[in-house]
Amino acid sequence: MNLKVLFGFHAVTVRLKTAPQTVAELFVDAGRRDARMRQFTERAQAAGVLLQDSDDERLTRLAGSPRHQGVVARVQPLKLPHTPDGVLEAVQAEGRGPALLLVLDGVTDPHNLGACLRVADGAGAHAVVAPKDHAAGLNATVAKVASGAAETVPYVVVTNLARALADIKDHGLRVIGTSDDAERTLYDLDLTGPVALVLGAEGKGMRQLTRTSCDELVRIPMAGAVESLNVSVAAAVCLYEALRQRLPKE
Repeated sequence: MNLKVLFGFHAVTVRLKTAPQTVAELFVDAGRRDARMRQFTERAQAAGVLLQDSDDERLTRLAGSPRHQGVVARVQPLKLPHTPDGVLEAVQAEGRGPALLLVLDGVTDPHNLGACLRVADGAGAHAVVAPKDHAAGLNATVAKVASGAAETVPYVVVTNLARALADIKDHGLRVIGTSDDAERTLYDLDLTGPVALVLGAEGKGMRQLTRTSCDELVRIPMAGAVESLNVSVAAAVCLYEALRQRLPKE
């Protein structure tokens, strides 16, 4: 089985918490003895994972980045749903309430993708969907920025995004796109039902075919001088508005 690399305290700690049996190798900086590292090693030992002392040079080589924080793991890939159908079937089977998907069109920066996954996890989204081409793929940098969310939120890659949106509609979801020139705002919508929120890359926005595949377009109100938000910030605004509307009313 091909192993994947995770690095950084957050990403590796989430894997130790959710699926410690999938951690094949765990390397730590032998020279780091601070409280955070002690707490981490105690968690790993409690999970029954063997620690291997290493140095900064080797950890950087394993992680492919110097931003490993002294922690690198080689792990088995998790079996998350990998198609929109699989995600929506899992949502229905688990009784997790109305489906909430985040769809990203043209987001190529791994840092933005990682931040979007982290937001999606926090807001309770059931999956993040993106096209195979012109999009960032899951890698160690994405996992680091996602702080563990790449391990908990399915990242569904589709060959044809417009066709995938049509399939999502067939499952009863409304497809809501975001556009700076839309007449209605996000806050005009009822997001309590099954919905897929579509965001494009900062600057370019959604592609035309994606735009026409949406049931409706909305905008995020902007009261300042800047014209748009970073895609991960926009994703947070949209997903947390859906979450706010879905929370039980006291």
